[in-house]
Amino acid sequence: MSSTATIAIVIAAIVLLAAVVLVTSARRTDVRGAGALSRETIKRDKSTAKSASPSGAVFEKAEMAARSTALEKAPETVPSPWVAPDEEAIGVSRRQFFNRAAVTMMSASIGAFGVAVVAFLWPRAGGGFGSKVNVGRLDDLLVQIRSEKGFVYKPEARTWLTAYPAEALPKARTSYGGQPSVLAGMEAGLVALYQKCPHLGCRVPECKSSQWFECPCHGSQYNRVGEKKAGPAPRGMDRFGLSVSNGNVIVDTGAVFNGPAIGINTTGQEAEGPHCITGGGAH
Repeated sequence: MSSTATIAIVIAAIVLLAAVVLVTSARRTDVRGAGALSRETIKRDKSTAKSASPSGAVFEKAEMAARSTALEKAPETVPSPWVAPDEEAIGVSRRQFFNRAAVTMMSASIGAFGVAVVAFLWPRAGGGFGSKVNVGRLDDLLVQIRSEKGFVYKPEARTWLTAYPAEALPKARTSYGGQPSVLAGMEAGLVALYQKCPHLGCRVPECKSSQWFECPCHGSQYNRVGEKKAGPAPRGMDRFGLSVSNGNVIVDTGAVFNGPAIGINTTGQEAEGPHCITGGGAH
């Protein structure tokens, strides 16, 4: 490369660099003029701020001088009279609280259970078991007993109805004199026997062949009027009192009378055929 070309290139570079410097300086001047503060303005603002407000040390000194060191007297108040606390309110310990809560809950539970038991055992006035039940006309019942071979069951009263022989009434008056309503039914010609076995409460069915009641649970046996003949039962079948009103037989299921003692046999009836339940006498 010749010296002339080299000189031309250097001159061109110098010119280009000078142009870049001029453009940059012009842009800085424009920006500063648009929003920047000059040094004189900034210096003037600082001096104005110093003269307008005191310094922190001066302000603190002025506040301490204005502060009073005198004590303010508290207002006088009249004390309220002393009242002794309630010992029941403050004297309940954790143990006492739980003990009282347990006793209260137990009492409420026992009370509710007692009410339920009384309601269950109380005779109902609306009819059905536990009240007086009309089981039908006396004449119709006697005919039904004969047609059904000695036994009629009334589920609404949980009762077996059987005929009581008139010739056995003298013995009945001796054995059942303490149960007037039961004896009144016998004199009318009927016995109302509770369906439950007095041994353990099983329902006792009739036996058509032997003409006895024979319990299938443990073999207790009773004659046709519910007097015990064999088995582990402690007495004869329990019974209800009954009355006859205008020809209707009313069984009072609200009161259960204990069956006759072992050995009472007012009718003298023996088994009239094969037993439905065997082995009753073995218990």
